Amino acid sequence: MAITYNDLYLDVRRQLRESGVEAATLEARELVCFGTGKSREELQRDSRLYASPEREAQVRRLVERRMAGEPVAYLIGEWEFYGLPLDISRDVLIPRADTEVLAEQAIAYIQTLGECRVLDLCAGSGCVGLAIASQVPRARVILGELNDSALKICRQNIRRSGLAGRVTPLQADAREKPPRSLGEFQCIVSNPPYIPTGDIPGLDPSVRDYEPHLALDGGADGLDFYRSISGYWKEALAPGGRLCFEVGIGQADAVLRLMRGQGFGDLQVIKDHGGIPRVVLGSLCQEI
Repeated sequence: MAITYNDLYLDVRRQLRESGVEAATLEARELVCFGTGKSREELQRDSRLYASPEREAQVRRLVERRMAGEPVAYLIGEWEFYGLPLDISRDVLIPRADTEVLAEQAIAYIQTLGECRVLDLCAGSGCVGLAIASQVPRARVILGELNDSALKICRQNIRRSGLAGRVTPLQADAREKPPRSLGEFQCIVSNPPYIPTGDIPGLDPSVRDYEPHLALDGGADGLDFYRSISGYWKEALAPGGRLCFEVGIGQADAVLRLMRGQGFGDLQVIKDHGGIPRVVLGSLCQEI
């Protein structure tokens, strides 16, 4: 039986809602758009037209995979962060709305600096660094990422965002000291792996079974990357430069103590939109 695009969308939304998907409206739209090859505007324009059996079948297949746990971002190969549409693959974490708090805090600070250099360490898709570059034209941003496949996604997103003139991808290991040739940065931002190793088997299947464990595993207590970055990478910060971290639930106090022990001052903890401490930031104390 033929079905209109609008009824197909409504049916997919109903299925997702009944399965407990919180963002059913958004996900239904994205799946129907991708499965039918239409933009959001075209889907709205053609809402009363009938979808071909082939297009409907494609959407139904996508919905089956989503119902089995596969995240929409991996199904459609892209996701939006801070207003930027970005390429996404299973080699990188899916950008979360909570991480926009990290971007907001960094952008507000960097806008006060004039010309400056910024490092997004453990960049993944490059979402945070690209958000900064899109909002601060005088910033030069490096996306530091260890994984080759993730670096490929960074390059794609630099091109897609039209920021090739101000954003550079770089292979970098956050667990090792930075080379002196890297120079100094006025700000380092990082959303590093922070899930304790023992907690990974208990994660939601959509995360545990699909997102890269390399980008999740923060060591036995989840703090390995905070130790190495605050300890080693402060050498790449200019005097008075700022380090901004995203942290997991319950980690803010521990990360704050680590940073204080490494000589950071003006420490702040920022909550996300759900009231959870999500960002810890501080400035490298200048030598007298």
